[in-house]
Amino acid sequence: MPNASSWSASSPLLLLWEDSSGTRIFLSLLYAVLAISGTLSNVMVIYLVFSFKKLQTTSNAFIVNGCAADLSVCALWMPQEAVLGLLPPNSSSLRSAEYRLLRGGLLGLGLTVSLASHLLVAFNRYVLITKLPSVYQALYQRKHTGCMIGLSWALALLPVPLLPGLWTLGSAQSDGSSRYTALLLALAVLGQTALLLHCYLGIVRRVRGSAKRVSVLNFHLLHQLPFPAAPPPPRRAQRRLSSVSVLLLCCVFLLGTQPLVWVSLLGFFLRPAPPALQAASWLLLCSLSALNPLLYTWRSEEFRRAARSVLP
Repeated sequence: MPNASSWSASSPLLLLWEDSSGTRIFLSLLYAVLAISGTLSNVMVIYLVFSFKKLQTTSNAFIVNGCAADLSVCALWMPQEAVLGLLPPNSSSLRSAEYRLLRGGLLGLGLTVSLASHLLVAFNRYVLITKLPSVYQALYQRKHTGCMIGLSWALALLPVPLLPGLWTLGSAQSDGSSRYTALLLALAVLGQTALLLHCYLGIVRRVRGSAKRVSVLNFHLLHQLPFPAAPPPPRRAQRRLSSVSVLLLCCVFLLGTQPLVWVSLLGFFLRPAPPALQAASWLLLCSLSALNPLLYTWRSEEFRRAARSVLP
């Protein structure tokens, strides 16, 4: 049976430290299910936005950008993990430095752009609800939107060389560079989470304070918010449902991102977390790539209507 350091170095993203075929098969099946469901849901959202003119809004442009990034995780990275989890620990595929760099690059690129898209969507909705329409129109012109999307991909390419350091995230033999890489990852996600929560909690305060302010906005983007679109419920119920929808979105995002953050901080300042906890934190973060399309479209009547028109 391989020791902890050798297995972590050979299959760092699965983080299986024991030679248990049952556990490896279970994780491979889980990755396969996430890969299939995530690929289908992300492709469906992209297809609907490009096929229906009513869905071609600024907010949906950021959602499509996140779906494209999630496809690199669900359609390209997860299937490889599902297959590699069935291989023996000493497989040459697992030990190939070039192949590991490719896998790490796909994962890092997809997750970074996906997290950036979360923040872009949140900021877009925050400006829409809390600022004047003229401010929104000036900020979100087509060229500005394209620059924001391009910048999210450009910034995602910068930390890709650091990804190999994450491969030894839980190993007791990991060097200082991997520990600092894990710390940078944790701090980056914490900062992004703080900005996202600021935007959504600002929306909740504005909606709870003035449901009339939301109802009079004459924007197509209003239908893309995670709020009930039609028929409008009574004002008090509308404020309650709007707040619950936003808080639910924030809770799902926190559940997917924060475990890995605190596991990384624990490994840097104290000692590595148990292997099972590390594996669970990675799975939760990667599962966001499969859940994101539903997370942003399940409350949209326009998306539901478009989906019903193309699905039997």
